[in-house]
Amino acid sequence: MLRHMVELPGGTFRMGSDRFYPEERPVREVSVDAFWIDRHPVTVAEFRRFVKATGYVTWAERPPDPDAYPDADPELLVPGSLVFRKTDGPVDLRDFRNWWSWTPGADWRHPEGPRSTVGGRELHPVTHIAYCDAQAYADWAGKSLPTEVEWEYAARGGLDGATFTWGEEFAPKGRMMANTWQGEFPWQNLRLDGYEGTSPVERFPTNGFGLYDMAGNVWEWTADDFATSTPVSSPPCCAPQAPRVEDGERFPRKVIKGGSHLCAPNYCLRYRPAARQAESVDTSTCHIGFRCVVRP
Repeated sequence: MLRHMVELPGGTFRMGSDRFYPEERPVREVSVDAFWIDRHPVTVAEFRRFVKATGYVTWAERPPDPDAYPDADPELLVPGSLVFRKTDGPVDLRDFRNWWSWTPGADWRHPEGPRSTVGGRELHPVTHIAYCDAQAYADWAGKSLPTEVEWEYAARGGLDGATFTWGEEFAPKGRMMANTWQGEFPWQNLRLDGYEGTSPVERFPTNGFGLYDMAGNVWEWTADDFATSTPVSSPPCCAPQAPRVEDGERFPRKVIKGGSHLCAPNYCLRYRPAARQAESVDTSTCHIGFRCVVRP
């Protein structure tokens, strides 16, 4: 069970940031007990083993319940997921519909839609994972999803208060340290890091704890609810706005961390350990994955 995991000692650190988005405030000192955490996000190959062993069907592969989406177009109530579509040029960044497309047949096996496959991407993070899918995998593996405190402590790698998981400079000596978007989102990706979408795990340097992909590549689910009283910046990062529980929505929100390959300086600076976003538990997209922890 502890294979491909890293043991982290307990400790105290400064969580959050006062320099970026309001939902990251305030900076506060928190403590965490020792735990083990996956060295990298759960990959396609690892998730495939889980599905083969259990026959599990992910949220994106199930027809949506019409009662849960009373205002939805009945023709869209089919298995599917959200897929990113790069635009032809600059668009209104206030409207995520310019680059997100509900795609019938998109799921973890078909990340761009029914005609796509994960062939050759076995070592990429698995995507199109809703919260219940991540939880099911963790239960099967004898693990848990990390709390937000555990995740941020691990991501900081011992660099208390640093902007990035590797320090203060985004690209030290010109070296790209994570899979993010370089250029003008959502139409111009310069691919200075070598990747257009997700990248294989362990292709960028580790942080101080020996962990890979704690910034960029894919957002990662945590076990924590996103407090409804927490202020949220507008617009949200590169993904549809999560519904609010107090507005009568059926699906609660969880905290996701780490940013993704869609985070760009002109729109989203969330490839930082303090960054956080609310995501509805019924959401699955081509840029959300997860990793697990084990507590002694």
